Amino acid sequence: MSETVGVDVGGTKVSVAALRDGDLSEPRVRPTNTGGAEELVDEIVAAVAELRSPATQSVGIGVPSIVDFETGHLRTSVNVPFEDLPLREILLERIGLPVFVDNDATVAALAEAWDGERIGVESLVMFTIGTGVGGGLVLGGRIYRGATGAASEIGHMLIGCDLGAGAPRPGGFPQAGSLESLAAGSELDRLARAAARSEPSSALGRMAAAGREVAGPDAVEAARAGDQPAIEAIRILGERLGIGIASAINLLDPEVVAIGGGASAAGELLLEPARETALAFVLPGVGTETEIRLARSGPEAGVLGAALLAATEGA
Repeated sequence: MSETVGVDVGGTKVSVAALRDGDLSEPRVRPTNTGGAEELVDEIVAAVAELRSPATQSVGIGVPSIVDFETGHLRTSVNVPFEDLPLREILLERIGLPVFVDNDATVAALAEAWDGERIGVESLVMFTIGTGVGGGLVLGGRIYRGATGAASEIGHMLIGCDLGAGAPRPGGFPQAGSLESLAAGSELDRLARAAARSEPSSALGRMAAAGREVAGPDAVEAARAGDQPAIEAIRILGERLGIGIASAINLLDPEVVAIGGGASAAGELLLEPARETALAFVLPGVGTETEIRLARSGPEAGVLGAALLAATEGA
């Protein structure tokens, strides 16, 4: 039996699952312990211990970090307390199995390019819309990591800067005008709260009036039920995402653009405006063979990709 364990570490949750002979187990999800690096490492080790079996051969970890893949050293991270951390070395000692560490969106891209037996897509761009906006690239049928392992930081692509007086003064990350600042799940939270304030008779407005903290998932739920302010909030997010997708297609002309992460639960409500906007801003003749779709693995793309990372790199 071939078995690996995958761990998807996000800003709000840690998901762990086992990949046994090509079948992914039901992921186990727990809140992310953001108290510090040591606490989060302890959580990862405990999550693997709960699921591993005598057949487990290796462990894959997806983290929202810039990763030196060869060493598994994390340079910087977003939304988790990992900075300048030799994570692979630490986990190898703590877990006692081969461990492979990569960026969370990169492993999600691996999941989307996987056809059940191999990487079956030659070129794919992955957008993960969660706490932040991540990206992953498969080029030439292989994960593309770049010269330093930092490739595909799609969330930091600038899509909305005011350049009237030249370049704006740079700030902290995410930079103002970046895809992450304009299209992350946290931005859907803000759009949902704004809709609740401006339309108090809407479903979102009634939630707020009842003392509920309105967030992005509420907008998705209300939009599915036909609430127009909620639909409008998701449309805005989708069109902003579409500008980023257009830039990726103009640059790479990929076979597939896949959209995953928590916000992808909005389905066509997010995908349709994203696709329409992307195609409107793509140079004529470019991207004519590109499929823009939701991640087939859905919210499990990250944990599946982490398990696949261990399976493919450990083979």
